[in-house]
Amino acid sequence: MRVEFRLSGSGGQGLLLAGIVLAEAAIVDGKNAVQTQSYGPEARGGSSKAEVIISDEEIDYPKATDPDYLLALTDDAYQTYGSLMKKGTIITDSSVKLDPKMGVKTIVLPILQTAREAVGKQVVANIVALGALGGVSGIVSRQALEQSVLSRVPKGTGELNLKALAAGLALAEKAIS
Repeated sequence: MRVEFRLSGSGGQGLLLAGIVLAEAAIVDGKNAVQTQSYGPEARGGSSKAEVIISDEEIDYPKATDPDYLLALTDDAYQTYGSLMKKGTIITDSSVKLDPKMGVKTIVLPILQTAREAVGKQVVANIVALGALGGVSGIVSRQALEQSVLSRVPKGTGELNLKALAAGLALAEKAIS
């Protein structure tokens, strides 16, 4: 089993950290994982992309060639990477304008709104998105996600980030039930 993830949005949204946490959670669960990232020269505000490959087998190529999951938090990310999806599932924020021609299963979730209103800080939208991605894919355990979040977020923000992760997992649960 090889599962490919592409997390995309704009620089400063924390998606590179979310990719690192997802890969680390897979390793905690005893799987193999690699994570790669790229972002535009603008960094903050430019486009950013993290890719995570999770597998039971050895991973021979570290880039996503045919993603099973795309997380797109901006219109630009959705248009750029959604059009490359041949299979799998797109998870996008409810602020993103959908294109009915994409032809791939799309789950629309209020990720940014949940971070802002339910958790209280939009800065944790990346962890809400991570929870949604982890919940929809079922690839890693909740315990591994929690452990990895706590090991990677800035000291003193653990409780806030665990609340954000729980909110994302709850969004996923509602979406897939």
